[in-house]
Amino acid sequence: MSKRPDTSSRPGPRAGAYRSVRRLRVAALAAAAFVVTLSFAPLPAAAMASSTALDASAASSGAVSGSGAAPAAAAAVFNVKDYGAKGNGSANDSAAIDNAITAANKAGAGIVEFPSGTYKSQNTIHMKSNVTLQLDSGSTILGASAKGYDKAESNANDKYQDYGHSHFHDAMIYGDGLTNIGFTGSGTIDGGGNLITGNPGSGQADKIISLTRCTGLTLSGITLKRGGHFAALINGCDHVVSDHLTIATSGDRDGWNIISTSDVAITNITDAANDDALVFKSDWALGKTINSAHVTVTNAHLSAKCCNALMFGSETCGNFSDYQFNQIAITGAGKSGLGIVSMDGADISDVHYSDVTMSGVHSPIMEKIGSRKRCGGSPGVGHISDVTYSNVTGTSVNSTNFTATLWGNSSSNNISNVTFDGVNLTVPGGSGTVSTGVPSNSATDYNPNSIGTRPAYGWYIHNASGISFTNSSVKFSSNDKRPAVIANAGSNISFNGFTAQSGSGSPADLIFQNVTGYCVSGSHNSSGGALKVTSSGSTASCS
Repeated sequence: MSKRPDTSSRPGPRAGAYRSVRRLRVAALAAAAFVVTLSFAPLPAAAMASSTALDASAASSGAVSGSGAAPAAAAAVFNVKDYGAKGNGSANDSAAIDNAITAANKAGAGIVEFPSGTYKSQNTIHMKSNVTLQLDSGSTILGASAKGYDKAESNANDKYQDYGHSHFHDAMIYGDGLTNIGFTGSGTIDGGGNLITGNPGSGQADKIISLTRCTGLTLSGITLKRGGHFAALINGCDHVVSDHLTIATSGDRDGWNIISTSDVAITNITDAANDDALVFKSDWALGKTINSAHVTVTNAHLSAKCCNALMFGSETCGNFSDYQFNQIAITGAGKSGLGIVSMDGADISDVHYSDVTMSGVHSPIMEKIGSRKRCGGSPGVGHISDVTYSNVTGTSVNSTNFTATLWGNSSSNNISNVTFDGVNLTVPGGSGTVSTGVPSNSATDYNPNSIGTRPAYGWYIHNASGISFTNSSVKFSSNDKRPAVIANAGSNISFNGFTAQSGSGSPADLIFQNVTGYCVSGSHNSSGGALKVTSSGSTASCS
């Protein structure tokens, strides 16, 4: 198994050379989804014919290292029907699928192919190393209501996260400590409405794919639907590649939980969930703190009916660094569109969002540092730093109360070095005059409503330093008597080329409370007039 990267320290902003290395890393991860070199043992007779066809396909794939070089050896194909699968939607094909996986693994490597058909699986399918499940067009692996799935294993660490995150065996497909595995093709894995969204009983499953401590995972082309608690849950993995994955769990719970996992490249994902859609976490289910790093998500279409579309947390035991989110479209979130919370001591840094559109979200942007500390090893309070938002648009924001928020824990655990460039939000407005004092807060709750109604309609900033807005704006749909922005307790907070719609009856447009070194320059209200800026206990500095 390859060595996990050392991500114990928090890097600062990266130099150009580091960005070049980062681009090479992403290219290598993407290439790994298509080029695999494998060794073989003698093949079962059932696999020989399919292997010959794949060899011909690989020969024309262009996967060669240079002119005149021999192509990488093609993996043998193990058709599940050759191992007894019926694919008729009624027979239980679990044993046949497991037998095909075992054969491919024993051969050294292989592709387990599912021709068109419906493969009912009443029992847990057990993945093994060097095996890819290939779901051809028209093929479906279908979950069952019979209580035949593996029982949830015991876990001495289950007090640190909820039941679903603590147990992995109770799934349609399970694997631990595996290398070079994949789920590819254009077919579907469907829980069939039979997977549990709460805590499963004996023989019940609450997730489609459950993988722990894996290295080299490809999850591309297929559709995961009706997943119960999770369509996919991975924990402690590295080198993950996903392209054109579709997740449809809007009637269940989570889409994809990526936990304590590094070196991830996700492209062209569509993830429509009920609970969290695409979420990055670090919990204590594996009994230790694992840092996460080097993740890219490009061209994502996300929605989350009740909860968060693109999220860090709430489980945040290990640190997170070097995350790139580009070309993200969010079309609904009952909580945060873009959320970052550090609740359990994590340092979250070097996170970058660009070219993001949001509509129908309750809280467009939410950053919070809390003090839940729900991990082993006596965690402290974390940090959020070095985050950038570029070319972000939020329209049809659904909630008046959950203003975009940066909420640090204290002066020593504040949110720091966050930049907004071309971030434009349109919020509902419609509030009357409220107190400009600090709202209530539950330090152990990560949800947007853990903080009381914000006294500003556009942005509320608390315990933060090094915050800058450039060429950004906020406006409302209905008149709002609150200020556009309140910054409370912080330093070096600047607005350059900022536009705010002025509410009739509002005491000011921007209010600074106990902020050292605030600056407002080149900014105006939506009518072109000067912004009304007031301050208390604060100093202005645009140097």
